[in-house]
Amino acid sequence: MVSGRSKVPVSDAMWSTWRRYCEAIGLSMGDGVAGLITHELKSVVGSDGNDAVVFADQVHRLGKEWASRLDARQHELDTQAELLRKKEEHLRAWEHRLQTQRAADRRVQGRAKVGRNDRCPCNSGLKYKHCHGLPGRTG
Repeated sequence: MVSGRSKVPVSDAMWSTWRRYCEAIGLSMGDGVAGLITHELKSVVGSDGNDAVVFADQVHRLGKEWASRLDARQHELDTQAELLRKKEEHLRAWEHRLQTQRAADRRVQGRAKVGRNDRCPCNSGLKYKHCHGLPGRTG
């Protein structure tokens, strides 16, 4: 199949692969094609090889950029990992407090039943029947 994007008889898959290749090394598709033509001409007529140095410099520059981006991303991930560790510690402490409170609540619930004429366990000073023992009264 001939692509509608050019007058060169190349399949869409080849154009797509070429585009991804050029994007990966930071070249425009035109610069990449120009480089290929130059390379082919040099293989036929010979050359001094300066273009290879240009491409090597660009690959080296891209390698430095990618290494810099990776370092920045690693720093970001390390920072996020530290924040998550601190949040986890906070949540564990909170979970411990909740477990302690639940255990205390179970101990209170395990006590003998409060009689109607006993003092209310909320320490209001009233008898249970006049405080929390009233129907519909919760606090």
